[in-house]
Amino acid sequence: MGTAIGRQEFMIQHAVYCESGSDPRTISDGEVDDDGKPRRTGIVWTASAHIITAIIGSGVLSLAWGMAQLGWIAGIGILLTFSVITYYTSSLLADCYRYPKSASGKRNYTYMAAVNAYLGENMRKVCGLFQFLILSGATIGYTITASVSLVAIRKSNCFHKRGHGAPCKFSNNQYMIGLGITEILVSQIPNFHKLSWLSIVAAIMSFAYSSIGLGLAFTKVISGHGHRTTLTGVEVGVDVTAAEKIWTIFRAIGDMAFACAYSVILIEIQDTLRSSPPENKAMKKANMIAILTSTTFYLMCGCFGYAAFGNKAPGNMLTGFGFYEPFWLIDLANVCIVVHLVGAYQVLAQPIFSTFESWASMRWPNSEFVNTEYPLRIGSKKFNFSINFLRLTGRTTFVVVATLLAMALPFFNEILALLGAISYGPMTVYFPVEMHIAQNKIKRLSIRGLALQLLNLVCFLVSIAAASGAIQGMGHGLRASKPFQYKE
Repeated sequence: MGTAIGRQEFMIQHAVYCESGSDPRTISDGEVDDDGKPRRTGIVWTASAHIITAIIGSGVLSLAWGMAQLGWIAGIGILLTFSVITYYTSSLLADCYRYPKSASGKRNYTYMAAVNAYLGENMRKVCGLFQFLILSGATIGYTITASVSLVAIRKSNCFHKRGHGAPCKFSNNQYMIGLGITEILVSQIPNFHKLSWLSIVAAIMSFAYSSIGLGLAFTKVISGHGHRTTLTGVEVGVDVTAAEKIWTIFRAIGDMAFACAYSVILIEIQDTLRSSPPENKAMKKANMIAILTSTTFYLMCGCFGYAAFGNKAPGNMLTGFGFYEPFWLIDLANVCIVVHLVGAYQVLAQPIFSTFESWASMRWPNSEFVNTEYPLRIGSKKFNFSINFLRLTGRTTFVVVATLLAMALPFFNEILALLGAISYGPMTVYFPVEMHIAQNKIKRLSIRGLALQLLNLVCFLVSIAAASGAIQGMGHGLRASKPFQYKE
């Protein structure tokens, strides 16, 4: 019994150490939460910043293209529908941070832990697979998007010097490698609790480039240079064939779903909030702020972008070169995109890192390679930063693999659509709904139970359609270009 207690004490101390970077024996009782970890200090606004960092990302840049495929009626309707569903299911998920009671139960530190508590081990494994695919895929998508923005800066300068018709095409590979090196360095930040400053900077960047894109589109519209739009989007027989119209509609739906999805990291963000007011209430307020903010931006960017470019809207509003001047403003917007995506990459990758490192810590509790933190010293000064060999090697390997996959599959809209398809149905809708049913013991044949199951079914069918469109688009792209040789 003494050995078992000693092992348990070691694991608790190790968890505290990993979260705080401090020796747990130096933390007084007044400085810890009810689970023995250092007192959380997050508030509604920091949680909102985390969400906005993740949600207003590359998805906003594809909305003008999505509106062009769907038209005014369906485009606005689908975007608003996704936003409402996301807010509703995110509120359900916020109540599942603790188990069994939403305000006073045991904490679940991750999305998978919440699923395990409410739905059992088998569903936890399914959830873990989806979460890994979504978060890993998002890091690949963000690498692609950031590299496209870096290439766009070079192309913008090229067009400015040589004229709009100049053959300005450049490879993304060198920029992806540079981004990979940057992410390796930034990924050594231990956890979410030390990422607040990065999320705030990234959120500011997202507002900056979204505002620039919106301003440029608005200026083009009011100056009378907007292009033709229609209620139903691109026209069969004029812009596309009937088959192409169907596939692009599916991809546009996937893009919009991706733009609205963030539930996959909601529990991890909620775990940064202080205990008073109750975390679920604070998280619901953060959800409301983030959804209202993002939806407003999305509607403005999508609608003004579509009004500016019409049915010929580019897949990426700031890199598809619907805008050429002022070139310096477009360059600034793309710099903001890159800075934002470097931060968003880390927000999305942290749950993967945390899951792997927690598993390794439990698997090898006495390993110095896994558990020991080495404080960083330069000369005689000790910095508030430490190096862990598992963190260094594991996170570096992950970033290298993600970068290589991004170089092999540089398809912006298709990757976004596939991620939206994978993330929205299962992670944004299915699991929160099922946990809500289990938590509140809702009878499946009751009116409320049937309504929730209908929501699950509809979102599942939408996800299947979006995934089909994304896979078809990637197949077409692979036939048109070779891996590692794509040029913008």
